[in-house]
Amino acid sequence: MDNTDLTKTPETKFEKNLTQDAFNVNVAFYVHLKEYNDSVRSELEKRLEEVFFYSRGVEWKFDSFGIEKAGKRSKNIVGFFIFRTANITELKKLFKEYFEDYDNAIKITCSVAEYKKIDETFFELDV
Repeated sequence: MDNTDLTKTPETKFEKNLTQDAFNVNVAFYVHLKEYNDSVRSELEKRLEEVFFYSRGVEWKFDSFGIEKAGKRSKNIVGFFIFRTANITELKKLFKEYFEDYDNAIKITCSVAEYKKIDETFFELDV
């Protein structure tokens, strides 16, 4: 890769908007599922929308959502949701509230990871 076009400082307004936080905390919720069928993805998305709708006042950014087959990280099929937030306590309460009556859930496990930005560069690709 040609490093001559790399810059350490955001120069354009767009690059300034791309600048990532110096620190962030990712919270991952893994919903261990009894089974997977055609309706599971839409059920999980609906519950996730409910968590979002009621989480006003909890500062968070949604990062990703997906479903993993059994054997990748767990012996169960797992639906995962990853958020960026520092307010873990409130997000935990919301997940418990909106998933405790979900019959297809065996359990919910969580992971919290703190990240510190080491380096950031900017470049542009001509297309």
